[in-house]
Amino acid sequence: MAIDLDCSTCHTDEHVVLAERLSGTQKKLKCEHCGHEWLRGEPERPKIPLPTLEDIKKRFPKPGDVDPVKLARANELKAEFLKREPEPEPNVGPYWAKYQQVFSAEGLPKSDPLDLKGFANSNVGANPGNMSVFNEAWNEMGAEAGATQVRRAVEYLLRGTSPVDLEDRLTALIKDTTPFAMKGFKESLLTKVLCIVEPERYLTILMYTGAAGKREIARSLWGLELPDPEKVNWTIGRLILWSNDLLIALLGEGFRHQQQAAEFLWWAKDKA
Repeated sequence: MAIDLDCSTCHTDEHVVLAERLSGTQKKLKCEHCGHEWLRGEPERPKIPLPTLEDIKKRFPKPGDVDPVKLARANELKAEFLKREPEPEPNVGPYWAKYQQVFSAEGLPKSDPLDLKGFANSNVGANPGNMSVFNEAWNEMGAEAGATQVRRAVEYLLRGTSPVDLEDRLTALIKDTTPFAMKGFKESLLTKVLCIVEPERYLTILMYTGAAGKREIARSLWGLELPDPEKVNWTIGRLILWSNDLLIALLGEGFRHQQQAAEFLWWAKDKA
């Protein structure tokens, strides 16, 4: 196989052949007249393995990172808070039980559009904040189309398989990088869905950052500086779920349910 490249010894390409194809664009050439061999092109650069999800999570703050003085003060506040026995809100239990059925695999396909819109605008058990963007989108689409898209978003969040990690599906819905996303049905409502479906797993603090977000609570009560979503390339879904897990680990035992634990965090964040 002739190669259009002169041999440096014979000064001709007449007898040059491809001796071996190496990695990348690199090849070994040989002059069959004089036996001279040489390399041309660039070898393949070694690939640096990307960090796994677990590798990244290991860099997230841990309970052991808390200053002992801060931890002691938080525990004092917890003991003070738990001495109180506030009456549970009577409407929360039945409301959440209803929506656990609504969001179930069997209940979601036949859910009433009024229930879905009502959920987005209700503060029973957890306040999602101003829902004007969602309401405007719903009204523009109409009840049936709006309900269909909300069902798609909830189904994808809870039972989707691509991507396999909940953190990444949550990010896709928030960032509108999936056709399952619904305008205005974002972080606070998606987190509220998780709180209702798995009430022992998720705190009823619906925003990662804000006036009383998980990030601000971690800083105020325990002195932990969680990543700023505007300054790191960690996905918002990971920040939301990992901060939830961190706060639950720091809270420890003693709370009747996660709603009471969230009430403590709201109460204690300005007292630490």
